[in-house]
Amino acid sequence: MSIGQASFVSPAHLRAAWEDALEERLVEAGFVVCSREMSRDGPWMIEIVGEEPYAKIAAAIEDAAQALGLEEPTWQWQALPDRDWVAENQRSFQPFAVGPFWVHPSHASEPPPPGSLPLRIDAGLAFGTGTHATTRGCLELLATLDPATTANVVDVGCGSGILAIAMAKLWQRPVLGGDNDAQAVEVAKENATLNGVGGLCHFVHSVGLGAAGLAGRARYDLIVANILAGPLTELSESFASAVRPGGRVLLSGLLVEQAGHLLAVYGRRGFAFERRIDLESHGAWWRTLLLQRGEAR
Repeated sequence: MSIGQASFVSPAHLRAAWEDALEERLVEAGFVVCSREMSRDGPWMIEIVGEEPYAKIAAAIEDAAQALGLEEPTWQWQALPDRDWVAENQRSFQPFAVGPFWVHPSHASEPPPPGSLPLRIDAGLAFGTGTHATTRGCLELLATLDPATTANVVDVGCGSGILAIAMAKLWQRPVLGGDNDAQAVEVAKENATLNGVGGLCHFVHSVGLGAAGLAGRARYDLIVANILAGPLTELSESFASAVRPGGRVLLSGLLVEQAGHLLAVYGRRGFAFERRIDLESHGAWWRTLLLQRGEAR
C-alpha cells in the first residue's frame, strides 16, 4: 500500500481536540496525527499520515466529528513520495537531555554528558523516541521518585519501551511493560536489549493490565501510563484495583485542559494529586500527573 496524507483546516481553539480525537481512533492502526500553524494566531492544518486504506481515515474523521459535536470538515488526500519515512524521522531525531537521562538514537555520534544515564531509542514502527512533552514529563517525574517506593512497577502502553527502560536503568531492578500493539512489544524488547537491560525488562502483548503476566503481579507500587486521556479514563478502575494503598500512578498523554476531568475521575477511585509537570510540544501544552492512592483504613 502507498503512503499518503489526509489534511484539513481547523480553527486554533479546536486543533487540540481534533488531534486528541483522531489519535484515539487512528494511532493503533499505525497512522500519525500532527498539525502545523498556518498563520500566527490563525487556523491550523491537521494532517494524518499513514498507509491506506483511505476508508479508515474517512471513518475516523466522521466519527471524531460526531464525538466532538462538530460538522465534518472538508478534507483532502494526497499520495506522498515513496521514501523511507521511518529513516527520515530517525535522521531528524537529535540527542537531548531530560532529567538524568541522555536520550539518543543509535546513529548519534556525540558522547553522553558525564554522569548521565544514556537511553538509546530507535522507535522504528512504534511510538516513543522521547521527544514529545508527554514522555519528557514522565522521565522528569520518574527521576524524582524514591527507589524504595518503586519495587513493583509496570509501564502500560509501553510503545518503544523508553519509560520501562528508563526505570530499569534508574533503579536497576525488573520492570514490566505491556502494549496492545504486538509490533510495539517486539520493538520494546529490541530497545531494552540495545540498552543493556534486556534481562530486567519484560514486555507482553496486553490490553491495559489484562494479560496474565501483568494482572498476576498486582498490587503495584507504581503504574506508568503515557497514552491518551480517553484510555486513561477507561483504565481508572483497573488501575485503582491494581495499585497498593499508598502506591502511585504516573499519567500522561493528556492536554492541560483535560487534566481537571481526569483528576476528578481518579479522585473518585481514591487517588489524590501529588505533583505535575506541564510541557509544550507542537504548540500545545501537555500535563503529566503523579497521583497517590489513599492508604487503607
